[in-house]
Amino acid sequence: MTKGSDTRRVILGHGVDAAYRVGLGGLSIGHLATATGMSKSGLFAHFRSKEQLQLEVLREAREQFVDAVVRPALAAPRGEPRVRELFERWVTCGKARMPGGCLFVKAATELDEQLGPVRDQLARDHRDLYDTIARMFRGGITEGHFRADADPVQFAADLDGVMLSYYHAHRLLDDDGAEARARRALDTLLDAARSPAR
Repeated sequence: MTKGSDTRRVILGHGVDAAYRVGLGGLSIGHLATATGMSKSGLFAHFRSKEQLQLEVLREAREQFVDAVVRPALAAPRGEPRVRELFERWVTCGKARMPGGCLFVKAATELDEQLGPVRDQLARDHRDLYDTIARMFRGGITEGHFRADADPVQFAADLDGVMLSYYHAHRLLDDDGAEARARRALDTLLDAARSPAR
């Protein structure tokens, strides 16, 4: 990496942290200049607009989530083990309050009524996650772990619902039973999809 790309990555890391606390709408070049100790003009040279900054911060948050959750899950054996590894990494991300993962939960409610490129990118990121979960589940059908008639898209929607409920209970309600309930919900989903042969 060049010095310029290293600097940009550091800036975006601060941007993800800041957006996690104040929201993407509250993120500004001035806010980030204060956080990084850089000048506004120096940051403006990197991003040119608040919208471009928001898009780049979302991209960085996505990379953080992929590195912490998706890539390690893809290294697990295909099928149910891979789905379970995704869940474990995702729960860990929530417990550790990793800004890159949690930002997507916060931004979804912040931007759902704000039409424009930032909302469009966030929606694509969420759809990509659904597609990734569905592909992992399809691998389980191929491996004979799940029923041939099981619906991967429905499973992706259900697992995302479990995780959103977990985040809500764990983060907002400070509920000590949130993780245990999320694990039981995952087991229920997998039991319903499991091939009779298993």
